[in-house]
Amino acid sequence: MIKNTSFSGVLRRAAAVTAALAALCSPAFAASAVPSHVDMPAVYSDQRLTVASMFTFIDSGVDELPMRFDVRPITLAQLEDQLRRPDVQASIGKGTIAVLYPNVEMPFRASFISMIQGIEERTRLAVRSYPVDAKVDAAELNATLKQNGTKVVIALGRQGLNATAGLDREISVLVGGVLLLSDAENVAGISLTPDPALLFARLHALLPELKRVIVVYNPKNSEWLIKLAREAARAQGLELAAYVAGDMARAAQLYPTLIAGADGRRDAVWLPHDSTTVEESTILPLVLRETWNSGVPLFSSNVLHVKKGALFAMVPNNVEMGRTLANSALTLMAEPRKRGNSGLAPSRTLQTAINLRTANHVGLQIGYQQQRSFDFVFPQP
Repeated sequence: MIKNTSFSGVLRRAAAVTAALAALCSPAFAASAVPSHVDMPAVYSDQRLTVASMFTFIDSGVDELPMRFDVRPITLAQLEDQLRRPDVQASIGKGTIAVLYPNVEMPFRASFISMIQGIEERTRLAVRSYPVDAKVDAAELNATLKQNGTKVVIALGRQGLNATAGLDREISVLVGGVLLLSDAENVAGISLTPDPALLFARLHALLPELKRVIVVYNPKNSEWLIKLAREAARAQGLELAAYVAGDMARAAQLYPTLIAGADGRRDAVWLPHDSTTVEESTILPLVLRETWNSGVPLFSSNVLHVKKGALFAMVPNNVEMGRTLANSALTLMAEPRKRGNSGLAPSRTLQTAINLRTANHVGLQIGYQQQRSFDFVFPQP
């Protein structure tokens, strides 16, 4: 049903839209970052509305919207430029962004909170966050999201991703904060796994004489990652010596042999995120002991391994990951045709940890100025 309104009311609402958009696109506004609200040119100085809520108010049929028209004139080109911005388009009647994250206690919850912080900082839109349990009512969740006009869901963690299984196809899904994903999981988003290119670049900067990186992996977990690692190694002038281990027993056999045959001046061992070949209670202590005794540098994709003796590791910056996911979400809202371009990317917004004791053990001196280039230093002073 089309709402019946007076002609004068239509004029007043049209004037409201024009004035608000003019304020949004004024040169002074365009020179600054897009805020989370638009200061409406209203009689009451504390009347602050988001663009989306402004249109909702105008479409409600209320004839009176008290305003003053002390806005600066803008050109048509300036108006078009501002309206093309993904965040502005997303806010004008194109739906909302929702975040699903695991309903877990601190300190595990902290990483997801940081990601949500990054998402909200980048979108500057109303972002609804939903903590989800392992057994979530898919039908109820789907109905809630549709009722709130959700167009894009950012699913954080494995639990958040699992909760999207029952969503309508009209809702696009991005995933972040998930440790391992295989090629079989056809989703778009960012893995917690650091980009091998950045890992190898840091390795080369620390130990430029190295020529070979040794890695043991399970193809079911890490085939997609090893493909990226081969290209990254070539770019750094390194050889990637990758060995397959389908179970822990095979990994336990391979490591001592490979490390014993390695040259600490030319070779290094890499521990990827692989629950089979980097099992924490048996395999990790074995690798730490063998590399320490042989003087072979060991680096990892898991920052916790640095505290235990690995030379260095890289870990995602959760806030920056949230911002990157938000960029993708805004693009999907502004250009829905891109929703089919799915693909998993390793994390490229990283922080680095270094173990000074291990560095000294392999003959690497890290001065105070160089230490400042690392985000985390162990042992802590």
